[in-house]
Amino acid sequence: MYQPLADLLRPTTLDEVYGQEHILGQGAVLRRLIDSGNIPNMIFYGPSGTGKTTVANIIAKQTNRALYKLNATTASTSDIKEIVAQLDTFMAPNGVLLYLDEIQSFNKKQQQSLLEHIENGKITLIASTTENPYFEVNGALSSRSTIFELKPLSGEDVRTLIMRAVYDGEKGMGMYNAQIDDDAADFLADVAEGDARRALSAVELGVLTTEPSEDGKIHITREIAQECIQRR
Repeated sequence: MYQPLADLLRPTTLDEVYGQEHILGQGAVLRRLIDSGNIPNMIFYGPSGTGKTTVANIIAKQTNRALYKLNATTASTSDIKEIVAQLDTFMAPNGVLLYLDEIQSFNKKQQQSLLEHIENGKITLIASTTENPYFEVNGALSSRSTIFELKPLSGEDVRTLIMRAVYDGEKGMGMYNAQIDDDAADFLADVAEGDARRALSAVELGVLTTEPSEDGKIHITREIAQECIQRR
């Protein structure tokens, strides 16, 4: 099954996560929480492509809990009830982490239903949103959650990921014998505006749709980079 480049390069440990040192660096508060194994209900908010889903995956792995993912734009209360039915079974012996993306899309009734299921502590909620949770999330839910802001990646961090994407032969596009011009990498790092996924998707599109030159290499120029990424 085809996996997008951004998924192939998704960090699997906290040390591999870029751009969130303020909460995940050594000694930072979220890092301490994860290392302790005592995971509270949390809300991650910040722009797309900053690692919200990635951090949830790492938390589930490090705490050895079942991770269920829902997107609030399409999920319903019945989906949550199905997850609740897994509690205390061999499917979830250590409890459940529920990752709910775009929680602001849940209406008040749905958010209230969710609150009832996390009150007993068997379901730990990790919600994410690109909106300010203090305005968009039920006050009772936000007051029972620890809120962390994830920030856009720096241009330098995005550029590092771009270079890895092009030249990494294990998880990146290295097998395609591609190379990227410096000004193309700089351009993508700037236009991505801190969104790692946008930059990596542009790299992937460029490599997969560009014919090799006479030297047998795929050259990603600034012009190709411009074709493969859209400005916001």
